[in-house]
Amino acid sequence: MKICISGGTGFIGKQLTDYFLRQGHDIYILTRNNKHSNEKHLHYIKWLENDTNPSEQLENTDVFINLAGKSINSRWTTQAKKEIVESRVNATRTIYSIIERLKTKPVLVINASAVGIYGTSTTETFTENSTVQASDFLADTVNHWEKEAKKIAELNIRTVFCRFGIVLGEEGALPKMVLPYKFFVGGTIGSGKQPVSWIHIHDLIMLIDFIIKTQEIHGPINAVSPYPVTMKEFGKTIAKTMNRPHFIPVPSFILKTLLGSMSMLLLEGQRVLPEKVLNHGFQFTYPTADKALQNLLKS
Repeated sequence: MKICISGGTGFIGKQLTDYFLRQGHDIYILTRNNKHSNEKHLHYIKWLENDTNPSEQLENTDVFINLAGKSINSRWTTQAKKEIVESRVNATRTIYSIIERLKTKPVLVINASAVGIYGTSTTETFTENSTVQASDFLADTVNHWEKEAKKIAELNIRTVFCRFGIVLGEEGALPKMVLPYKFFVGGTIGSGKQPVSWIHIHDLIMLIDFIIKTQEIHGPINAVSPYPVTMKEFGKTIAKTMNRPHFIPVPSFILKTLLGSMSMLLLEGQRVLPEKVLNHGFQFTYPTADKALQNLLKS
């Protein structure tokens, strides 16, 4: 297959690229930088600049995977919030523009999204069928993001909104969560009751591959483990896996002081289940936090 990935040089994109190359696919990475690869099946295409026309090289692409967007792991200043939203909307809008020009349309577009669309709750459980009515910054961002991606579906292309939970791997959120335990100062963050909906990076890659191969899947997909845990349980599992204590709590006001509104990523949460992919028969390699952290922290 010919697969195009935007955001292919990021944490998830690099893992996807390596996996698909091992499968023998031709990978085209959309990037702002001039890059070259000696790998026969890996190609870099410049985009999002005035002098670029990616459509010429992307004719006959089978699958587009859009992961592009500014990281949310930074202090949410007014400017940062603007860039977080605009980077996602503009990238998705550009993907639409590229596809619209193609003579032969792709069979599938997978657009990254996030479980933040459901809003936060310590009591509710969310599936793909849950009503989306939250209005906080993350929910609004994802709503704008998916609204742009829905225009692609209107081109009669199978479109999937892959709503990521916290992705556990060697990069991303996990190293930051593990760091205090390395220095024997780990403990419960905030109340500890906030749910953590997460997924192991391996399962996320396999899930995206499963989506490609399962033509019946379209619309929103929750890319999370079937077993979310509370923040307190997650921290205790880290401590157990690393053979470290879990005893120094991190009060909410400290995180709010240090991180500002971004602190909601750690202090609030939601219990999200991957109902749709489970119904289609997807099997997780690391369904529990214990198995996932054993793999990532013991390897």
